[in-house]
Amino acid sequence: MASSEEEGSVEEKENAKKKTIGTLATAWLTFYNIAMTAGWLVLAIAMARFYIEKRTHKGLYRAIQKTLKLFQTFASFELVHCALGLVRTSVLVTGVQVSSRIFMVWLITNTIRQIQDEESVILFLVVWTVTEITRYSYYTFNLLNHLPYFIKWARYNLFIVLYPLGVAGELLTIYAALPYARRSGMYSLRLPNKYNISFDYYYSLFIVMCSYIPLFPQLYFHMLRQRRKVLHGEIIVEKDE
Repeated sequence: MASSEEEGSVEEKENAKKKTIGTLATAWLTFYNIAMTAGWLVLAIAMARFYIEKRTHKGLYRAIQKTLKLFQTFASFELVHCALGLVRTSVLVTGVQVSSRIFMVWLITNTIRQIQDEESVILFLVVWTVTEITRYSYYTFNLLNHLPYFIKWARYNLFIVLYPLGVAGELLTIYAALPYARRSGMYSLRLPNKYNISFDYYYSLFIVMCSYIPLFPQLYFHMLRQRRKVLHGEIIVEKDE
């Protein structure tokens, strides 16, 4: 009898512990998504104000780059969320999305300043901003169990147009960066050197551009499957990634 009571007590403690962890996880995710929604809203307002005042996109990136780098880098926490099981999202899918964004911000537009005024930069910035405000709003309201239908609709419909436009903006920006990367030899390592290895950043950009060919369709069709599941209630059976 005593053994049974002890087992029940242990089970209750475990359940209480899981409940506490679940509550803390939900609180953190809610805070994170509210903060990210606010951050991208600040970016959207700053971009709109700049264009209204200056009547040009030139100089816009420099005006908002600090806020952009802060919140886009902060998005790295999403990999931690996946790894810890706080969200039911593929680490691979999240890793590709987050790393490509950080690559664009830190290793392309931040370091090759000559391309910051390219129209393609503004294109992916606008797409990212609309996408992230929609996405983080969706997560926030979902966590609060009060999800307006128009936010759910926007989350699973706007990407159909925005995703290809964003990819186009990113690819055109990388393409514009190629001549500057080649002339400067930035991030490249030439032989001979003490490590006896070589690396050419210019050619690595071609590899990055080519990687969009297999990755973009996978991510795009993943979102289309999610759209059918969420908006139309279809049961989607996916292979483990």
